[in-house]
Amino acid sequence: MKQVSILILVHVISFTLNGQIINTFELGSPASDAGLPLSNSASVAVHDRGMLWFGTARGLSRTTNSGQTWTHFAAVPPFDYKGISAIATRGDTVWVAIGYSERRDGSTIQIGGGLHVSTDRGNAWSYVKQPMDSGTVDTLTYGINKIRALAVTVPEQNITFDIALTRNTVWITSFGGMFRKSTDHGRTWHRVILPPDGPIDRIAPTDTLNFDLSPSSGRLGLQENLNHIAFSVYASSDSTIWVGTSGGINKSTDGGISWRKFTAQNQLKPISGNWVVAINEQVLSGKRILWAATVNTRDANERQGVSFTSDGGETWSTTLLGERAHNIAFRDSIVYVATNNGLFRSADIGKTWIRSGSIVDLNTRQRFAYRTTYAVATKGDTLWMSGTEGIAYTVDHPSTPFGSLWKIFRTYEPVGSSGRTYAYPTPFSPDDEVVRIHYSTSGKTAPVTIRVFDFAMIPVRTIIENAVRSGDLEHDELWNGKDDFNRRVANGVYFYRVDIENKDSIWGKIHVVQ
Repeated sequence: MKQVSILILVHVISFTLNGQIINTFELGSPASDAGLPLSNSASVAVHDRGMLWFGTARGLSRTTNSGQTWTHFAAVPPFDYKGISAIATRGDTVWVAIGYSERRDGSTIQIGGGLHVSTDRGNAWSYVKQPMDSGTVDTLTYGINKIRALAVTVPEQNITFDIALTRNTVWITSFGGMFRKSTDHGRTWHRVILPPDGPIDRIAPTDTLNFDLSPSSGRLGLQENLNHIAFSVYASSDSTIWVGTSGGINKSTDGGISWRKFTAQNQLKPISGNWVVAINEQVLSGKRILWAATVNTRDANERQGVSFTSDGGETWSTTLLGERAHNIAFRDSIVYVATNNGLFRSADIGKTWIRSGSIVDLNTRQRFAYRTTYAVATKGDTLWMSGTEGIAYTVDHPSTPFGSLWKIFRTYEPVGSSGRTYAYPTPFSPDDEVVRIHYSTSGKTAPVTIRVFDFAMIPVRTIIENAVRSGDLEHDELWNGKDDFNRRVANGVYFYRVDIENKDSIWGKIHVVQ
C-alpha cells in the first residue's frame, strides 16, 4: 500500500535472474460487477484517486463509489479466485500480487502465485510469473565483491507481501524469495543485496564484503540472514528506498545500491522489534515521519509495536508497545494503525491513542465479532478497514467522531424469499470464531426467534427472541458456541430453528468442532 513517485538509477549494478525471462500477455475476459466484495477476509487496502482496491482471500475487488457497487477481477484468468497479498498503484498503473496457502503434510504452506499488472487502472491486465531463479547457488557481482546467493526455484514460501512502484522500477518483497526489483515491467527480475545479520550495518559496492545473500542455510551451507527475509517496502523519494525484513529496516539513499540497516540492537534509540511487516510515511508541512509496524523476533528484549522516525532513521521512537500491528495509514496529522486488537488513532504523533470500539452497522445490524484488523486506508474523512470479518468504513469528523458510526460490507449467499437458512462457517470452532446464522424474513418486517438444540433436541441457547427484523435486508445472527448459562457446548451436531411470525419454522444444522 505504499506508492510514491520515484526515479531509480540502476545503471551501476544489477543482479539478473539466471536465464529467466518473464513473458506477459493481455487478458481479455471482462471483470464482473456486484453489490458486495468477493470475500469477508481482506488483508490489503489501497486508495488511489477515488478508487479503493481491496485484496481479499478470493481475489481483487474495487469500488469507485464508496461501496455502492463493486468490481471483481477474480474471474479474469489467471486471477482464478486466488488470494491477493499485495497491491500498489502509481498513476494509471496497478500491480497486484497473488498469494495463497495450501495444507501439505499437516502444515500450511504459503505460495506466491505471480503478479498482475494493468496500465489502464484495471481495464486490461497482464500476468507475470512469480520471480524465481535456476540452479542452487549463484554468484552475484556487487562492486568489487562476489556474493554467493541462494537460488529460489519454487513458489513455496516465495510469496510477495509488498510492492513499491517508482518511475522505472518495480520493487517487491517476497518473504523467502527475498527483495527484488524489475526495470523492464516484470520481464526480468534482479535480486537486491541487503546487509547481512550481525555487525555489518552498512554496505556499499566499494566495501570489501564476505557474506551470503540467503534467508536460510539448509543443506547448501549458506549463511542464514534474517535480514534477507523481506516483508515490506516503501519508496519515499527519487532515491530513498526503505525495506522491512525479519532482521530490521534497511534504507538506501542512492536508488537501492548501498544500504544502511537499523535494528533493535544497533542504536541507542532503536526500533522495537526486527520483524518489520509494514512501512509507510506521513508527510506533514516541512516534515516527513516514517512509521513501521515492528514485531519482536528472537531477542527477548524486543517488543512488538510501532516505531517511527522523523530524522531519517538516526533515532526512533516507539509506541503501541504490546500491540501486534499490521498496517499504517494517515490523514494529515492523524495516524491510524491496524492491529490484532482493533483500529487505533493518534492525533499527536503517537503520544496518545484511542481505539475503535465495537464495529456495528446500525442500519443492517451487521457487526464484527472480532477486533483483528489487517488493512487500513483513508479517503478524505472516511477511514476504510478490513480484516477477517469483512470490509467497513467509518467517518472521522467532528460531527461523527472516530468509530461512532460504521458501514459494513459482508458478502453472503442470498436466500431471498426461498424460506431457506444456512449457518457459516460450519464446522466452526468456538475457540477462535463465531458461527453466523443467515436468513431472510422474505420481504416482511417481523419478530424473529432463533433457538439452538443439541442432537437430542434439548434446547441449548436462545439467540434472539421476538426481535424485530426488517424485510428489506437479509440477516446474520451470531452464536459463540455457548449455552444459556454461558458454558461452552460439547463437540457435535447442533440444530437451530428460525421462527418468523406467521411463517413456518426453518431449520438448519451446525457442526461444532474444538
